[in-house]
Amino acid sequence: MSHRRKISTAALVMALATFISRIAGLVRDVVVARIFGAGFVSDAFFMAFTIPNLLRRFFGEGALTAAFVPVYTEISAQQGEEESRLLACRCVTLLSMVMLIVVAAGMLLAPWVVKGIGFGFSDISGKLELTTRLTQIMFPYVGLVSLLALLTGILNVRGHFFLPSLSPLLLNAGMIFGALWLGSYFTHPIYGLATGVLLGGGAQLLLQYPVLLRYRVRLRPDFHFRGDPALRQIFRLMLPGIAGVAIYQINVVVTRLLASFLPQGSVSYLYYAQRLFEFPQGIFIVSLAQAVLPMMSRHVADGDEHAFKDSLQFALSLMVVFTLPALLGLIICARPIYSLFFMGGEFGTTALDATSLTLMYYAPGLLFVGLSRVAAQTFYALKDTRTPVLVSFWTLLVNVSLGLMLMGPMQYLGLALSLTLASAFNAFLLIFLLRRRVGPFLREAMIRPLRGVLPATIGMGLVAYVVVNLCDWTQPGAVWLKSFLLLGSITAGVSVFLLICALLKVDEIARGWQLLRGSRGKGHNA
Repeated sequence: MSHRRKISTAALVMALATFISRIAGLVRDVVVARIFGAGFVSDAFFMAFTIPNLLRRFFGEGALTAAFVPVYTEISAQQGEEESRLLACRCVTLLSMVMLIVVAAGMLLAPWVVKGIGFGFSDISGKLELTTRLTQIMFPYVGLVSLLALLTGILNVRGHFFLPSLSPLLLNAGMIFGALWLGSYFTHPIYGLATGVLLGGGAQLLLQYPVLLRYRVRLRPDFHFRGDPALRQIFRLMLPGIAGVAIYQINVVVTRLLASFLPQGSVSYLYYAQRLFEFPQGIFIVSLAQAVLPMMSRHVADGDEHAFKDSLQFALSLMVVFTLPALLGLIICARPIYSLFFMGGEFGTTALDATSLTLMYYAPGLLFVGLSRVAAQTFYALKDTRTPVLVSFWTLLVNVSLGLMLMGPMQYLGLALSLTLASAFNAFLLIFLLRRRVGPFLREAMIRPLRGVLPATIGMGLVAYVVVNLCDWTQPGAVWLKSFLLLGSITAGVSVFLLICALLKVDEIARGWQLLRGSRGKGHNA
């Protein structure tokens, strides 16, 4: 199987699993929105969840995965199964020890941390205290999901992508269970939702172990840290990676901090909008980026420069093809989606209008986030974690500066727009530096597919826009009519998009169609 086909297959498998998980995530957000709305309680929960999520990426999914996967791939390819197993055992043991300390410290220091990132809540009686308690309840989730990220990296290198990508389904199920059933057992029903986060995190971690056993990866405690050069190499790569992830997460924290000074509900509007923004981001961007890293790391380990560059070009092509229609779809369908799924209970017309507009300002960033993820993964495969850190630092400065300038005249919409503009800056700078590192690739990777995808996306948008505007989405009720029109607009839009792509012979769409048909033909080895 060619490297292009392997990337496509892995990305398709993860996209399918992620799609299922994102549907569950949408159901979760609908349940949370209808029960808790967008105000005092929901603001406190989303602010509290910011801190575990920050540290999850800080210790787990971002820095550790980016440093671990290339080294683990190299050890597995050059030194064999036993050495790679020992490395995995030592990493799991060391990470478990670090997480115990981090979780204990986080629960103790939560009052001061919450006061620092949610200072604007001080003016509202009880809001900081509720946020602090929720943070303490959810903090162990950091340790669970950091270990999950390491196990996911091991399975991805082994070629298994489905279950790790499906694991967020269990987190969503835990949160739905907590919101609907556990809340009645607490003085504040929102505590049930926080407890559901812990239940879901534990279930995610346990799901990976049967798959590890199937691949004969038996993880046992191993405290031989000092004499392992591979472990030292991972640690050296992690240091700049941690800084880079920290800078990225500071962007999120700064946005939430600035939003805490805006009218009540602003934090919730930004959260609900970002959650729907993450729907296509998780399906297309994260899946493809995760598929690219092990493959390009293998090319680097094998010294195959041609295959490495070809994988990069192909990944960028796929990213452009799938994110352009997705971002336009978000803009057109923002109000219909929130009206159909979220509107009701504590989520009224004001929240509908505010959240829909926020998503529209977020949506263009989908393309830039996708390009940034592929470029950053390419640097990681080259064992260069320093360059993405430097770029992230400048991106942080851009985001903070724009946020401070725009939040006055535009309120929460200014914060959404500043993040989109900062994402564009991040993407262009990373690609510019990557082009200097590996040579020209933009013409083949991006300009060629644009010729077919742009007219297809415009055609899709026109059809979808006409269909969704056959209904007044600000009015409650009419669930069946709204469902029919939303589904009809998506179906018609996608059909027009695929038809135009077929007529214009967009190669990436054809490859995806071959995979869906289960084609066994020869892979392309450009």
